[in-house]
Amino acid sequence: MENLPNAAKGWEISDDHLVYTFHLRDDVKFSDGTPMTAADVKFSFDKVMDPKVDAPHLRNYFEDITGCEEVDTHTVRFTCNKPYYRHLVMIGGLYIIPRHIYGEGDFNNHPNNRAPVGSGRYALEGWETGQRVTLARNPHYWGAKEQDGPWFDKIVYAIITDETAAFQVLARGDLDFMGLRPELFIRRGNTPRFQEQFNRFAYSRPAYNYIGWNLRKPLFKDKKTRRALAMLLDRELIRDEIYYGQAEIIAGNFMPGTPEHNNALQPIPFDPEGARALLAEAGWKDTDTDGILDRDGVAFRFDAATTNQNPVAESVLTVFMEELARVGIQLTIRPMEWASLIDRVDKREFDAILMGWSMPPDPDPYQVWHSSQVDAGSNYIGFVNEESDRLIEAARVSFDQDERIALYRRFQEILHEEQPYLFLLAPKVLAAGDKRLHGIRVYPFGIDQREWFVPKALQRYGG
Repeated sequence: MENLPNAAKGWEISDDHLVYTFHLRDDVKFSDGTPMTAADVKFSFDKVMDPKVDAPHLRNYFEDITGCEEVDTHTVRFTCNKPYYRHLVMIGGLYIIPRHIYGEGDFNNHPNNRAPVGSGRYALEGWETGQRVTLARNPHYWGAKEQDGPWFDKIVYAIITDETAAFQVLARGDLDFMGLRPELFIRRGNTPRFQEQFNRFAYSRPAYNYIGWNLRKPLFKDKKTRRALAMLLDRELIRDEIYYGQAEIIAGNFMPGTPEHNNALQPIPFDPEGARALLAEAGWKDTDTDGILDRDGVAFRFDAATTNQNPVAESVLTVFMEELARVGIQLTIRPMEWASLIDRVDKREFDAILMGWSMPPDPDPYQVWHSSQVDAGSNYIGFVNEESDRLIEAARVSFDQDERIALYRRFQEILHEEQPYLFLLAPKVLAAGDKRLHGIRVYPFGIDQREWFVPKALQRYGG
């Protein structure tokens, strides 16, 4: 992967990887016409680092940066106290927010959070809660003369929470592009009539789903119990019948096909009898003959929370619930609104969660797995392991990819042994787009909507 200039026309990195100097273009403007300067870059960095700002998931990537200095109006310098192999990507990829907009008021609840001002190709034109979000071409976009696009005058994102209803809107031509769940993609999207009007896309990307155990809970305190739970989920059945074959079973946090993936580790197989034996070894027995296992006077009952907007997740948990019941474990599925789910997760008020992660190029597991992220970061489940901390820390300061890969493969061995997540599958991205849309290309990390266009002869909207 190569880093390309954008709002910064160039940069220098010191030999010791501790100083990064960026030279900004002098023609970049925010969508309200205000020029973007080094002061906005420093302001954006300072906001990320402000502990009062709700950004712990970002802050961990910048924690080794000790200073951000405005050298002049269009030059900014970052100084670090230790090297980090992703500093160029993270600093260079920092989203710049306008100081003149966000410099006053409560940042977390700022009124412009509903009316953001940026410097990209499009600006927010409208936001109708629960209905649609409309973007319009940014008249102040600085890159229009040098780059391809923006090609569309407007982009409207329709919010339709029922996927079956959304598919009907797509099929009658009132949507141009839509992500599809496997059942819709394979069955209803596979007809000659549908394929006459739409192109279908199915591609892999570095993303996976998982069931995370809250390791603060006594139920999940030992790895024998967690391994037994993994042995009670038939992921082959889920892959074939719920995902219609459009997913890959995984064994850890790095995706198959990526350099970091440890090919020596295999997913834990479905083995109910082996799970029964392992649960017994872990001290789980039905001492009061009520049909539910117990240990130390505590019955093996737990909730699993997931979003109520994902019927596939609920189907996966239903399969799991039925298998757990056969060995004497009671699972209750808790579908929740996304905001409520995230609130519970942030407060660590859950037994188990079914969620997912996507991975960037050359990923760093620190945010999700380092013990420093247990209380306020993305290590929601409370995983603490001294060796894994050392491995992650050593990888962060190495600029040798082969060395990082070796460290990460050992790290995956620890996860495989400890089973803090029940790693599920890496689903393919499934989508359909009207054949009027051109320029849709699939890359290793997905598709880039900025490349899409509609030839003039096929245009339906506008004059």
